Formats: sequence, structure tokens, C-alpha cells
Amino acid sequence: MIGKKRKLGKEINDLKVGDTYTSAKVIEDKDLLLYLGLTDDANPLYIQHDYASQTPYEKPIVPSVMLFGMISSIVSMHLPGPGSHITQHEMSFPKPVYHSSEVKFTIEIIAIDKPNHQVTLSVIGFDYEGDEIVNGKLYVCPSYKLNSLTASSLENFF
Repeated sequence: MIGKKRKLGKEINDLKVGDTYTSAKVIEDKDLLLYLGLTDDANPLYIQHDYASQTPYEKPIVPSVMLFGMISSIVSMHLPGPGSHITQHEMSFPKPVYHSSEVKFTIEIIAIDKPNHQVTLSVIGFDYEGDEIVNGKLYVCPSYKLNSLTASSLENFF
């Protein structure tokens, strides 16, 4: 990473209502194990087939907060991008996601509040069957235009 120039995300004046970004991912067992290890989450519904088989889910499911993490990554890396920060979220997860599922998320800017330096994004996600797995809203503070003093100390980001 050293020596590689990276760009900050879009600033509020570069964003417009209707901007969208879509991403698809297959949730592999290694992703789940990394998440569960990092968070020290040992919920048997997420990893134990014998337990999950006795629940209405019938098999282990993906933690909803892990799905939110994937959405957060889209915001941080793509729209608005690096330098942005989620300040509030409202999410629902109408259908469980199972291990090895392919998921597709789309975020769209639905409002821009320049005086408060905030954008509102809608979020919707679907599984490989086309069923809705997540929907909601995110309130995001996009990256700020840096002044020259700070810009020179963060030269790697330009």
C-alpha cells in the first residue's frame, strides 16, 4: 500500500440523488468463521447444523450483522467511498440467509442534506432466488474536502 495513491470517496457536492452501486458476493464458510472468530460469537444457530436443524430455519444462517458489515463495506469503499461514515441505520432482515448463498446488495442515494453534510441511502438486498433479504436506510457523512495542511500529511490518499 505504501507508495500507492488512493482516492477519497465522493464529496457531498459530487453526489446526486439517484446515484447507485450494486455488489454481489457468495458467503463462504471461511467468511463466516472469520466473522464469528473476530466477534467471539458462538451462537449455535450460526454454526451448528445439529442445533439449527431443530429450529424453523432448518440449517445454520448468516448473522444479520455480518450482512450489515457487507453493506457498510460498500459505503466505505464505493458510494460515497473512502472517508465516509455511517451515522445512523434502519435495517430489516425479512428472510434468513444460509451458508454458501449468493447475495446482491444495491444502495441508492435518495436524499442529500448539504447543510448537515449528510446523504440518505436506501439499501436493498436479494438472495440468489430473488427473495428480499435486507432493506433499509443509511444516513452517511461523505468524505470532506481536506485543506492543504492536512492534504499534504495524507498524501497517500490522493
